[in-house]
Amino acid sequence: MSKSLKERLADLHAERERTWDPAALKINVDQRRTLVETADPARWVQVGQRLESFVLKDVEGADLSLERLLERGPAVLVFFRFAGCPACNIALPYYEERLAPGLRDLGATLVAVSPQVPERLVDIKVRHGLSFKVASDLGNALGRRFGILYTADEASQAAQRAKGAFIGETTGTGTWDLPQPAVVVIDHERVVRFVDVSPDWLVRTEAEPVLEAVRDITLVPAE
Repeated sequence: MSKSLKERLADLHAERERTWDPAALKINVDQRRTLVETADPARWVQVGQRLESFVLKDVEGADLSLERLLERGPAVLVFFRFAGCPACNIALPYYEERLAPGLRDLGATLVAVSPQVPERLVDIKVRHGLSFKVASDLGNALGRRFGILYTADEASQAAQRAKGAFIGETTGTGTWDLPQPAVVVIDHERVVRFVDVSPDWLVRTEAEPVLEAVRDITLVPAE
């Protein structure tokens, strides 16, 4: 059997331990630990919450309203950071392999969501041949509503600047804000039925809990 997402991301971290400069690795680990320690789940979108409409921008050009996403069945939103994020390039192919087929069978629509502008975000869809939708949350509007954004700490910002980099230029947003990886399942009445937020971006939602949540929505009660 192929590896779980946890195992794949653990392999990424192990490779970094072998190859990264210790000071750079410490900045990365410390940032992720701080995000976990300061996480406030009460700020996140909650199970049972009925959502107001929103619109995402498909990387292929279409507007994806909440109503459109719910036309066939439940909607599953997978928030990720940006197209060049190493962990995201592990997570999305995993979801293509282990999540997308089951969701299609259940009539659910899967959308991977990032604040990165569409013309840059499309790269990750093309690179991995993803069958599901990839869409931009312009200006982090939905991520902000869902309470899942974070801002890189001072050490992380300084390390990027030292390399002549700025995540806001990479994403096209002009800010340091990124979404924490999250999965949100929404039913046909626009009610949130499942939420899993991962402050540590090397810890992400496995496929089976998401499939189970969608099965609970689509299961037809016995007569």
